[in-house]
Amino acid sequence: MSSHHDHQKGLLLAAIGGLTLTVDIPLIRLAHGEAWTILLLRTGTTFLAGILIWTVWRSLSDRAPQLVPGRAGLAVATLYGLGSIAFITAVYNTSTADLVFILAFTTMFSALLSWLFLKERPRPLTLVALAVMILGVAIIVGDSIGSGYLFGDVMALCSAACVACAITISRASGKDMGFTSLIGVVLPFTVAAFMVWKTGFQVDAPWWIIFNGAVIMPVSFFCLANGPKYITGPEVAMFYLLETVLAPVWVWMIFAETPSRNSLIGGAILIVTLVGHSLWQLHEGRKRRATLAVSHPV
Repeated sequence: MSSHHDHQKGLLLAAIGGLTLTVDIPLIRLAHGEAWTILLLRTGTTFLAGILIWTVWRSLSDRAPQLVPGRAGLAVATLYGLGSIAFITAVYNTSTADLVFILAFTTMFSALLSWLFLKERPRPLTLVALAVMILGVAIIVGDSIGSGYLFGDVMALCSAACVACAITISRASGKDMGFTSLIGVVLPFTVAAFMVWKTGFQVDAPWWIIFNGAVIMPVSFFCLANGPKYITGPEVAMFYLLETVLAPVWVWMIFAETPSRNSLIGGAILIVTLVGHSLWQLHEGRKRRATLAVSHPV
């Protein structure tokens, strides 16, 4: 009964985190600000919210995790910071559909990096999925050549690569990196503060981005980071896909931004491949647990 309850708790946490994350890009767009100003407000409020949550946690319990656990934590924080800079740059230089479709590639980047550096050889089906996703990204990026979106698409790829590297280092270290991504915003905040000092503070509706940084980011990061305590990685990954599916819908409803035909084709390839691969991983995980249960009965 407890195991069933924990599984439901994990699904609820991941669902809340995934759904919350879907409004990130629409809120950035609603603020109607210059990129560096938006980055300054988003990272500043996220950092303050993260520090506040950690301080309260630490005052109530001596088991609060470290903010930046050692050199590995510093590397992870730096990578998340660089990924945040690339992400905001992509928001302002490509379509929302292209951005979220390409960010969905993070999962497969992680699998590739784990193979190269952690010697975790992926199964043949994972390699097939990786090849299919490369095709999907190629269709999206290829459609951007000559459209003015190519730079933004490349930045989206850089953001996905940074996050994948951070995940790989986190897994290799085995340390709790729950707050590290929130602390990682110090780097983009510093860069943004310097740029805003030179160019000026430019935002029409700052309350949208303040709400995004102070509430949306901490809630989504906290819920998605805690999901794996109760459910499997593939199940958590399924909820990350909510942003890929829903963010373009919110932007289409609010801003009437319609994705191009090739973006939809490439995005459909990415989503179908990721969902299929995640379901397969989930099925394989259940089979392994069932086999272990038979081999080692209680």
